[in-house]
Amino acid sequence: MPKRSFCLPMLAALLAAAVPAGAQVRVITSTPHAANPLDAPDIPDPILDVAPPSITLLQVPGVSHGDEGYRPEVGQPGKDVIWVPTPDSLVKAMLTVAQVKPTDQVVDLGSGDGRIPIAAARDFGARARGIEYNAEMVALARRNAIRAGVADKVSFLNADIFQTDFSDATVVTMYLLPSLNLKLRETLLRMRPGTRIVSNAFSLGEWEPERTITTDDATGYFWIVPANAAGRWAFELGAERFAAELGQQYQMLTGARGTMVREGRLRGTAIRLTLADGRVLEGQVRGDEMSGPGWEAQRIRPAG
Repeated sequence: MPKRSFCLPMLAALLAAAVPAGAQVRVITSTPHAANPLDAPDIPDPILDVAPPSITLLQVPGVSHGDEGYRPEVGQPGKDVIWVPTPDSLVKAMLTVAQVKPTDQVVDLGSGDGRIPIAAARDFGARARGIEYNAEMVALARRNAIRAGVADKVSFLNADIFQTDFSDATVVTMYLLPSLNLKLRETLLRMRPGTRIVSNAFSLGEWEPERTITTDDATGYFWIVPANAAGRWAFELGAERFAAELGQQYQMLTGARGTMVREGRLRGTAIRLTLADGRVLEGQVRGDEMSGPGWEAQRIRPAG
């Protein structure tokens, strides 16, 4: 971050001592992360202004579910859920809203017959991986990937999603149950800021989605993992200097009463803050620093 003629760390230390501890906001959820995995510094709005790519998806004439080696039945029991495939229309919508691109690593939790990873690779050019507990489903998905011509870009792992590392994903897709989504929530929040998450049918509890996805036959939800912006910050806006305590609950931010920051919101590393006088600051969070046009800030104390 560029420095002014005065010393920002020294200013930070003075402000840290000057702001009373009573002005702090209790942090409900903080989210420590590594760097943003996306290529672009900003995450554009997922509601696209251009037509999505054509989607062919996984369609084998005469064999809607399975093949000569294995034919799963809709509703069959699994380890934690029954198997119900995501409709092709929602697969298209989920991957489109998540803006999947060739540089992405898509991971599908509970990948079944492999339709979502295969669509991500074939129709969006991404690399993809499915994690599935049922070994017969894994074998079927691998055969489907060969038939779709994407076996070099898609892999399927026979494993338990709760015992498998998928932290390399830039996009996570899932069709689980509400209780399982909640069980995964803290793991998802620890992923890199900007990681995109899409769920068929079920939400992540109090974590508000960025968008609800609706098709003729299904509903999904879209989130972006937020950066960690909780704590006390020393701000510089031109000649103005002040400190503010930010509390964080998922992507929502609140400023301590009596300080200059009233509220804010995160989309990955992108931050938007509203000051007490109505001015709006927009910028990026990078570890213990954040900045935007005409302003910058340094974290002088983490939350808690």
